Amino acid sequence: MSKGGGGALRRVSRFLSAHPKLGLALLLAPPLGWLGVVYLGSLAGLLVQSFFAIDDYTGQVVRKLTLKTYGQLFTPANLDIVGRTVAMASAVTVTCAVLAFPLAYYLARYARGRVRALVYLGVVLPLWSSYLVRVYSWKLILAKEGILSWLFAKLGLEVLLERVLALPVIGGPSLSFSALGMFLVFVYIWLPYMVLPVVASLEKVPGSYLEASSDLGARPRTTFRRVTLPLALPGVIAGSIFTFSLTLGDFIIPGTIGNSSLFIGQAVLRHQGTAGNVPLAAAMTVVPVVIMTIYLTLARRSGALDAL
Repeated sequence: MSKGGGGALRRVSRFLSAHPKLGLALLLAPPLGWLGVVYLGSLAGLLVQSFFAIDDYTGQVVRKLTLKTYGQLFTPANLDIVGRTVAMASAVTVTCAVLAFPLAYYLARYARGRVRALVYLGVVLPLWSSYLVRVYSWKLILAKEGILSWLFAKLGLEVLLERVLALPVIGGPSLSFSALGMFLVFVYIWLPYMVLPVVASLEKVPGSYLEASSDLGARPRTTFRRVTLPLALPGVIAGSIFTFSLTLGDFIIPGTIGNSSLFIGQAVLRHQGTAGNVPLAAAMTVVPVVIMTIYLTLARRSGALDAL
């Protein structure tokens, strides 16, 4: 029986070898099926829900196609939510890129052996712990009685901290209830997602290019601007896709660290759960999808994605 089974397997193997396209189709069928049914199917359901509306009198979902719900996105309150979220995501992405590039450059060009392993470990170690634990740990760190406020007091900078918290947009009663504190936590949480793609991109830059630039008389600053940065740009864009999109949809950090100002993720949660307005929640969820689609289209036209 085992010989018969082995013979059948050999015949199937020879048949697939003779028909490589069929073998490839069978290999890709399960993941593509999962992608099509579960992922794209759920997105299609979400899109359909966004074209429904809530009856103002009964509070029930009216399952008739309408643009009424999308019209509600253009109210001042919802536009304020979208603008606030996009601004935070942009600031987090730019800051992560600025912080990640020097570290990634050191890892790609200079770090070797045990030092390289330790730096890599330091980058990915936070990812091994629970996301919620890290966020709530930062809430304690940023609290008015937390270690950061204590450090400012010991350094005699307590007045400076109070002045920063008194600023109208980024301030608040404490760092743990302010846009500034939320920004710090976002950068901490998503920074590894920027570092790793940039490292991978910098490792692909041939050292001979840098040597040739130096031999031709270019200064280190010029070499960085004309050679290193353009060739590393795909990694920066790949990292920005992670940091920007993850910030757009996150609702835990704004709900834990932020103040009463809503972000897209919080608005979706509130409309879905508390208000029971599923169509508006679905329409609000479409907003980051559209934003990321536009961003990816622009990145593709620039040619940055072709080198990933």
